[in-house]
Amino acid sequence: MLAIIGGTGLTRLKNLKITHRQVARTPYGEPSGALTFGEINDHHVVFLARHGYGHTIPPHEINYRANIWALAEQKVKRVISVCTVGGVRDDLKPGTLIIPDQIIDYTSNRRHTFFDGGDKPVVHIDFTEPYCNKLRRRLLKAAKEARQPVVDGGIYAATQGPRLETAAEINRIARDGGDIVGMTGMPEAGLAREAGLSYAAIAVVANWAAGRGDSKNRVDLAAAEQVFMEAIEHVHRILEGVVKVDAD
Repeated sequence: MLAIIGGTGLTRLKNLKITHRQVARTPYGEPSGALTFGEINDHHVVFLARHGYGHTIPPHEINYRANIWALAEQKVKRVISVCTVGGVRDDLKPGTLIIPDQIIDYTSNRRHTFFDGGDKPVVHIDFTEPYCNKLRRRLLKAAKEARQPVVDGGIYAATQGPRLETAAEINRIARDGGDIVGMTGMPEAGLAREAGLSYAAIAVVANWAAGRGDSKNRVDLAAAEQVFMEAIEHVHRILEGVVKVDAD
């Protein structure tokens, strides 16, 4: 089964029939909210609102372990993350959709592994390619078939939040090679790998990162929200297509 993590607006997909919602309990506490199960053209999917169904959980307080664990318990095999980011690279203007292929992790003090505690053995996972290439290709194929332009590849810089970055911090991220900046990419991707789940992301560039473009002096959050609301319709078309691609 395919899982989609993102905002509550993702459950407005065309042809989605919601069948039921289920409250989950995990050894790591409660996930961000109940799991929403549905069908798109007879293909089963499950949704999870990353920030809660009232968008009340800031990125640094999301229980990423509980979210991933709850999905794995439902026999989910593939996870697609939908996230909002700022554009760092010059060609990634607001409204762009990008399927990232790499991550730089700048987060701190987040519970980032299932393998901690004195009763657990030391486990090292390979994270050379943080996103599943097969699932990325399915997203790219679905985007092509839906005639939705996307950028293939890019480096996601995961920052702590909840504040936005300074212009100097964005300059540092650019020097490090970061193309987009967001707050939820890690430890979500790492935990998915630990749980044996295929994981990929669709990132919506909602605004220029601090110090770039029209965010040179300040980031207009209201404008960024408007850009995201317009772009999410394109994301919907890709997700509707990827469900079919995934089933095929």
